[in-house]
Amino acid sequence: MGEVCAVAAFRSRQQVMNFEAALRRAQVKARVISTPRDVAIGCGLSVEFAIEDLPKARQVLNATRPVNLIGIYQIDRRGGARPRLTALSR
Repeated sequence: MGEVCAVAAFRSRQQVMNFEAALRRAQVKARVISTPRDVAIGCGLSVEFAIEDLPKARQVLNATRPVNLIGIYQIDRRGGARPRLTALSR
C-alpha cells in the first residue's frame, strides 16, 4: 500500500478475515497485516487498505456491523521516521 494508508483493527482474527473478504467483494484492495504496535490490543492482525477507500470501507463496516472492531486508524509512513498512527474512528 502507499505511504499513507488505513488499518482496521479487530479483537477477533475471524472478524479480520471476514472484513478483508467483504472489502475485496466491494472491490477494495485490502490485505491482512500485523496490528501496529501503537494499537497494541486485539488479536494481532488488522486489515490495511488505501486511505482513499475509507468511505467505501465505512460502508462495508456499516453493512457488516462487526462487534469486535477496535478502531480504524491512519498510518503515515512519510518522512522516514517511525510511522505516525492517528485514530479515525472507534
